[in-house]
Amino acid sequence: MKGSHIWRSGKAKKKGGIGTHITAITKRRFMPNLQRVKAVVNGEVRYIRVTANAIKKGLVVKAPKRKWQKPEAKGAGAAKA
Repeated sequence: MKGSHIWRSGKAKKKGGIGTHITAITKRRFMPNLQRVKAVVNGEVRYIRVTANAIKKGLVVKAPKRKWQKPEAKGAGAAKA
């Protein structure tokens, strides 16, 4: 989206001034709020960049949490000879 950034100077009449005046207007762009998310795409888990709005709406299927754990080392409690 496009918009304007408006600079104003002066003190508001409510606060005892003579009013604010616009001194400059410049163009600006509103950028999407992109987030890096682990998601399921075509059956495989990968990182993609999606907008926060899409995540809130549920348009992205997040990857399930990993349940993998390190295997126990064999003979870890054995004394060294």
